[in-house]
Amino acid sequence: MTAPRAGEPGAIRSRLPHLRLPLLACAALAVVGVPIAALLRGPTGAAGVAAGIGLVVVSYLVSGFSVAWADAVSPKMVMPVGLVTYATKMVFLGMVMAAVARTGWPGQPDMGVAIIAGVLVWIVAHTTWAWRSPLPTVDRVSGH
Repeated sequence: MTAPRAGEPGAIRSRLPHLRLPLLACAALAVVGVPIAALLRGPTGAAGVAAGIGLVVVSYLVSGFSVAWADAVSPKMVMPVGLVTYATKMVFLGMVMAAVARTGWPGQPDMGVAIIAGVLVWIVAHTTWAWRSPLPTVDRVSGH
């Protein structure tokens, strides 16, 4: 069964099942991390942790949706759209982080730790999803 093409109902959604587990994992990280940061570092620390996890989630969602859209339109667009999305995100995130650094906001260290933790949690959850998913394979010997 092939995924629906662009314009058909479910065209994008059918290409995003890999997002559920990482989103749940990051939500769990926020549920645990924000209160711990509030206890240890106060409201500013909690805000920093929430902002860091939020940036990670938004970043991965932008990538996931843009690549899913490109695949729905034409699989040949996946690589160029993915690369342009990545480059655009890095420039934007760099500008955001530079702006935050200029403010001297005391939640910045907490935000940085949360970004690192969020990326690690996302990668582990995504890898776990990939290991458990029945991904298609090709038998090169028989041609099937």
